[in-house]
Amino acid sequence: MTPRAQPDRRESYRHFTNLTTRWMDNDVYGHLNNVVYYSLFDTVVNRTLIEAGALDIERGNVIGLVVETHCNYFAPLAFPQTVDAGLRVAAIGSSSVRYEIGLFGEGADTAAACGHFVHVYVDRTTRRPAALPEILRTTLQGLS
Repeated sequence: MTPRAQPDRRESYRHFTNLTTRWMDNDVYGHLNNVVYYSLFDTVVNRTLIEAGALDIERGNVIGLVVETHCNYFAPLAFPQTVDAGLRVAAIGSSSVRYEIGLFGEGADTAAACGHFVHVYVDRTTRRPAALPEILRTTLQGLS
């Protein structure tokens, strides 16, 4: 059995994006539904890459496919909270990247949830693994 996961602290992350929650994100228990956390993960990664000019979701030659995800939950988040999404890159391969994300209640020092996902970048047409474009690799290295 692996040791129980512990929440990350804010200083563990290189980049932050503020995300808003929505009324529909809450479940019947009064907090964000678990699938919303994965949506926030996806949003912080893709928004960061798009804003850096490293990802063209409409015309780029490569696209990222999620092949692995994981999340540990430590404290509830709920609408109408603003979430500070921390992002770092843990590993960069020739065609893959492991992103690690921490979701923090606005101003909180300890993450409410921590997780990761792995993108494999593939040719948009063939869906075969493709080398990371240089601008993407440079952006990812800045998040490492």
